[in-house]
Amino acid sequence: MKDVNGYRVIVKQELRELDAQGYLLEHEKTKAKVVAIETEDNNKVFSIGFRTPPKDSTGVAHIVEHTVLCGSREFPVKDPFVELAKGSLNTFLNAMTYPDKTVYPVASCNDKDFQNLMHVYLDAVFYPNIYKEEKIFQQEGWHYELADVNGALKYNGVVFNEMKGVFSSPKELLERKIQQSLFPDTAYGCESGGDPAVIPDLTYKQYLDFHSRYYHPSNSYLYLYGDMDMAEKLTEGFERNHRFAARCVLYRESVTFFLVLYRISETDVRFQISRMLNELQETTGKEYGVQLSACVGKEMYGWESFMEGLNEIRRKNCLSILLW
Repeated sequence: MKDVNGYRVIVKQELRELDAQGYLLEHEKTKAKVVAIETEDNNKVFSIGFRTPPKDSTGVAHIVEHTVLCGSREFPVKDPFVELAKGSLNTFLNAMTYPDKTVYPVASCNDKDFQNLMHVYLDAVFYPNIYKEEKIFQQEGWHYELADVNGALKYNGVVFNEMKGVFSSPKELLERKIQQSLFPDTAYGCESGGDPAVIPDLTYKQYLDFHSRYYHPSNSYLYLYGDMDMAEKLTEGFERNHRFAARCVLYRESVTFFLVLYRISETDVRFQISRMLNELQETTGKEYGVQLSACVGKEMYGWESFMEGLNEIRRKNCLSILLW
């Protein structure tokens, strides 16, 4: 694989067992990690995964996994996952929630179909319709249901019912109890899939906060395998996604806390930065009653210095502009 603009090669290694060449790369803008394995296998594989350690057993990671595949910005249909399963040439199509991570793998032998699958999945995880439609959370997570006027009020939901089935298996219960006993004070002590007795404790706000916190490129790990032009997939497949390519990116960390990251490549923009910030602070204060904070980071100061400023803004819990 030739050098790819925007990526730094961390490791290059021959994989004799697979008759392949392996690469570990880092996306320079977002720090996302990419594993690329070049081989003559025509069954092309793509996966994007996120570190998603749960803090409780509400099953938020599992519910997010289900709901991001219920429509997105560029594919606003009710269930693009079902449409792909019916209409694409995929050889594998799924999404899985583990105790500490969530992964979205796809595979296809057809290059055009493979490119489309990548596009749909990247748009789904980064731009799901969950922020516009609360009913997606209610449908896949949990909601109240009343069959008739004189009936009892019950819980319902795709994940809720799925986990009721899981918890009805003695083998599954034993395995989970052993894991929780071995790792009681870690993410592995929680039920990432969701405990039916706890799932209804999850609120819509907590659910959105979880997606905002973990589903961004800097927390992602991407995987490519097979006979393909890796450089093309890294540039055309990833860079056309706004999260990877944009000069200005909005991250929603919670319902009330946003980060606007703006990348500046000019050599001397101190005057422009100062003027822009003054105008933004004045406008947001007068028109929206919002306090605006700024953190400026430069390569010469190092990443730690930049993160200190970012964390200080987070502590103040306000709308923030980050400039680097």
